[in-house]
Amino acid sequence: MEQVIQALISGILSGGIYALISVGLALIFGVVGLVNFAHGEFLMLSMYIAYWVYYFIKLEPYESLLINLVLMATVGYIVYKVIMTRVLEADHSMQMLLTLGLSMVLQNLALMLFKADYRNVRIDITTDVINIGFTNLSTARVLAFIVAIGASVALYLFLQKTYTGVAMKAVAQDGKAAKLMGINIKKIYGQAFIIGTMLVGLAGVLMSPMYSVFPTIGANFSTLAFIVVVLGGLSSIPGAIFGGILIGIVESMAGYLLGPAYQQAAYFLLFILVLIFKPSGIFGRE
Repeated sequence: MEQVIQALISGILSGGIYALISVGLALIFGVVGLVNFAHGEFLMLSMYIAYWVYYFIKLEPYESLLINLVLMATVGYIVYKVIMTRVLEADHSMQMLLTLGLSMVLQNLALMLFKADYRNVRIDITTDVINIGFTNLSTARVLAFIVAIGASVALYLFLQKTYTGVAMKAVAQDGKAAKLMGINIKKIYGQAFIIGTMLVGLAGVLMSPMYSVFPTIGANFSTLAFIVVVLGGLSSIPGAIFGGILIGIVESMAGYLLGPAYQQAAYFLLFILVLIFKPSGIFGRE
């Protein structure tokens, strides 16, 4: 029983990270209507930034958080202005091809510059453990979960309580009507893309002390993020939070009960079942 509870808690903590990666993707899809298959590569870039800042300047990822977010916001702005604006009105198939191409370019660029080596940020918090009763929790994972859920909730409140957030919701619901109401659609698109990129950048910072970084790590999490977003209901921020935690629990419990080889199979099975019985997602609208 104690091991089951340990696995359950570990799944919840991992799910917080999955949620943070996914809410940025959900925001971009919901507001911009853009299918961004390069989302995972932004995660990879953020992790490399955290690693190289630590390697050269000796700033731990948490200390270089502001640097990382500013750089990721710059990357998001450049990618949106130079690339994404050209396909905003195109079919989703064209958007997918473009972002898949961008994903491959970023992967191979990282491979050329940094080789295929696994690089690690090893700091004190990497090995720290919190003991609560019979459970042993990684301090880095607990901190990452708290920050991830806090950032996800802050994004939800931003969308509910601020003018820009409400404008994003209006654009997501009906872009033409929002434009008639005086909302600058292109500006809102750019802001949503930048915020989504910064959120995945924050996830990269939180993951740096726990995961090795290498050129294809983004692809591993990109597929998972798409599953989370679809499970939650595509553009639903609460759905992405719930879906991330659910996937984390399913993955962890499947690994404990069936073995690590069945972890991906378990959440893909859940994904298929949701698509069969509720194609719009758990929190999605019909």
